Amino acid sequence: MCIIFNFCKFLMCSQMDTKTKPRLVLSVVLSCLYLKVHISLAAYTISGNQSLSGDQTIVSAGGVFELGFFKPGKFSNYYIGMWYSKQVVSDEQTIVWVANREQPVSDSFSSVLRISDGNLVLFNESQSPVWSTNLTITTTTGCIEAVLLDTGNLVLLRAGGGCSTSTTSEPLWQSLDHPTHTWLPGGRIGFNNITKQSQILTSWKNSEDPAPGLFSLELDPNGSNSYIILWNRSRQYWTSGSWNESSHMFSLVPEMRVNYTYNYSYITNENESYFTYSLYDPKIMSIFVMHTSGKIQKLTWLETSRQWNLFWSQPRKQCAVHAFCGAFGSCNDKSGLFCNCLMGFEPTSPTDWVLQDYSDGCSRKTSLQCGNSMSVNGTEDWFLGVQTMSMPENNQSVEVGSIEKCGSICLSNCSCTAYAYDSNTGCSIWTGDLLGVQEHAADGGDGRTLYIRLAASEFMYLKSVNGHTDKRSLIIAIVSATAGLLIMNFGNFVWKKTLGKGREHWWKNGDTKVNYGAGGGKDDTEVPLFSLRSILAATNNFSEANKLGEGGFGPVYKGILPENQEVAIKRLSKKSGQGHQEFMNELKLIAKLQHTNLVRLLGCCIEEEEMILIYEFMPNRSLDKFLFDPSEKKKLDWGRRFKIIEGIAQGVLYIHKYSRLKIIHRDLKASNVLLDGSMSPKIADFGMARIFGTNQTEADTKRVVGTYGYMSPEYALYGHFSEKLDVFSFGVLLLEIVSGKKNASFRHFEHSVTISGWAWELWKDSRGMEVIDEAVRETCPPHEALRCIHVGLLCVQEAPADRPTMSSVILMLASEATSLPPTKEPAFSTHRNSSAAGSSSQTSNYSNNSVTITIPEAR
Repeated sequence: MCIIFNFCKFLMCSQMDTKTKPRLVLSVVLSCLYLKVHISLAAYTISGNQSLSGDQTIVSAGGVFELGFFKPGKFSNYYIGMWYSKQVVSDEQTIVWVANREQPVSDSFSSVLRISDGNLVLFNESQSPVWSTNLTITTTTGCIEAVLLDTGNLVLLRAGGGCSTSTTSEPLWQSLDHPTHTWLPGGRIGFNNITKQSQILTSWKNSEDPAPGLFSLELDPNGSNSYIILWNRSRQYWTSGSWNESSHMFSLVPEMRVNYTYNYSYITNENESYFTYSLYDPKIMSIFVMHTSGKIQKLTWLETSRQWNLFWSQPRKQCAVHAFCGAFGSCNDKSGLFCNCLMGFEPTSPTDWVLQDYSDGCSRKTSLQCGNSMSVNGTEDWFLGVQTMSMPENNQSVEVGSIEKCGSICLSNCSCTAYAYDSNTGCSIWTGDLLGVQEHAADGGDGRTLYIRLAASEFMYLKSVNGHTDKRSLIIAIVSATAGLLIMNFGNFVWKKTLGKGREHWWKNGDTKVNYGAGGGKDDTEVPLFSLRSILAATNNFSEANKLGEGGFGPVYKGILPENQEVAIKRLSKKSGQGHQEFMNELKLIAKLQHTNLVRLLGCCIEEEEMILIYEFMPNRSLDKFLFDPSEKKKLDWGRRFKIIEGIAQGVLYIHKYSRLKIIHRDLKASNVLLDGSMSPKIADFGMARIFGTNQTEADTKRVVGTYGYMSPEYALYGHFSEKLDVFSFGVLLLEIVSGKKNASFRHFEHSVTISGWAWELWKDSRGMEVIDEAVRETCPPHEALRCIHVGLLCVQEAPADRPTMSSVILMLASEATSLPPTKEPAFSTHRNSSAAGSSSQTSNYSNNSVTITIPEAR
């Protein structure tokens, strides 16, 4: 077979005269194609007389997994690997196991995987073995076969009688005992006392290189029945906490409380100790991955969105990963680019940084003058002061009484690369590489200044301060100059007036870019700044013909930029109850959010009295325009509605858990969900949103904002809010999408004042099908629609603790095998239940479902 494939390759690549022998060429090529298709789609074994090369693959009997050669990046390296077949995980190749991750081959057609001397062996283009199962057995090659199972396990077996195919014998070797970066269901992570083998997950080096990276997950060798993640197989920086058999979870992984997918087990005896897991629903594709970021990730495949959904990852903060940015790199959890080089340094391997592999860190742009304290122009090497929230590791304490003496000691030591001084902790110096520097760390840190040693030439661009070169003034000048350069890079942008009367005015000279951020500094996000002139031209002077609609913020217009790019332009109305605070809130929040289900901010305009936001254009407008219009709702078939539900859930989960800022939206409703050209949802309007701290779970406010009908009772009555406020709003919105009815339309009903109350009355009488919109009732899968109603009712429970998290919501929607908890009577379900709300807000003017306003006070 290999001979025929190689002959095919020769025919296609040679200069053969095909005019004289076309039938021969065609015959051989067709034969090759037949053999290739046959082994790719039918075979799931490699026996003694078979081999694998080129584009050939074997597929497990049930079509779940595929094994063959693959090339992960733009480099010409090939590997033998295993991945989910396209009929299971569509649109992307998800590699779950790699054989020769340390020894790639350069030509897959001349390399071959076959049985040799009782082992499965990969031979490279020179026919030298580069990977093997490394077994010592006494049996003929013809009686050994490799079988790919539907569990993702590649097993080496002794063949049955007459060496026929048999999968019943005990495996001589199996890939699940040798995991690479992915932990599949049924696999083990642990240690075997007999074979002295450990099952360890080790990350790829980067996204295009399967070679073992720096990060690994393993069972704690000290017997604490917990997982640990190590850097370079030596430095522990995360632990799962000990295993609790009664609750079936690790003490430091609270996400495991929501366990609708996995069944975990911990096995320990005199022979071995290991963790394993299985899936309650085998149809779900869910895995654990030791990612190149140094985090262990739990992923579940969602076919509806055709992507892997990140359910949780640990450690939560990227900068908690040890030495993530390498030597002389600084980590910033609030920045879109986690790693930056310290001033005076540059990436050691820029190519690796593009692939988000920062392990090589940064190198000096200019060598130090150590040993020759003065450079050729007479300027001495010195130190740059950098404000940091977290000091590097491996410091040495020196007993001195002043910052001057501390710096002098470091300067006199050629190995000293940095120092810091604090009146409480004294003098600390660092020698060699700086590892673990963090800027603006969310955990607060100690806030000291780190003085980094730089070459003299790094300071040459600065002029002397006050006519002379003073060292301490030089540091101040450097910091000032650095800030000045950053400002210049942001554009010709200065304050025209200071903050006054709740509105800020900026002078603008041409289109440029400006940074806005929640905390200022290096973690700010660059946002294009448009001139008012360009906005007027794009909207034809805010023509009524270009007006798309109007909300609490003000009117929204369609605009055409010079590059014929369609945009949506939201203009703050002078009559609006909202103002500078909401404008700045939306600007600084949405600029930092990047998710397929969140609307994208393209720029802003702040000129004269105008405050304008520019967004990507959504041709299908907002969800409410389709959902509540009898002539339009037919365009929302059930498939589109379910896709919209899932998309909104993914967007809310992102802002709650996975964005750089933890955000509570506080105004989630149909009119704030926009639809793009393919009817995919995009959550919009973050003017009312609130930022939470990483560890913050709830807050109180006297300034209750939002839309009546979507507010949870604890928020509407007492101003108390948390993630569960958005969950409540999502539940109302979900019920609206399923039913096609507007929540506000129920306020005059005799028995129900809310959509949730109406749905509950039908649900408890086993009439849930009547909740479904008549436009889709006959065509929707009943079990799927009823599950959505059930989830919606869970989301609108009166007590926040009874409502699920958005992570749970996504799992409950995605898996039919997930058993749902029973639902209680929802909040605001009757006039009697809602009387308290009415009495507590007699002086407040709530908005209806189409307008958002601010409530001055709520008690």
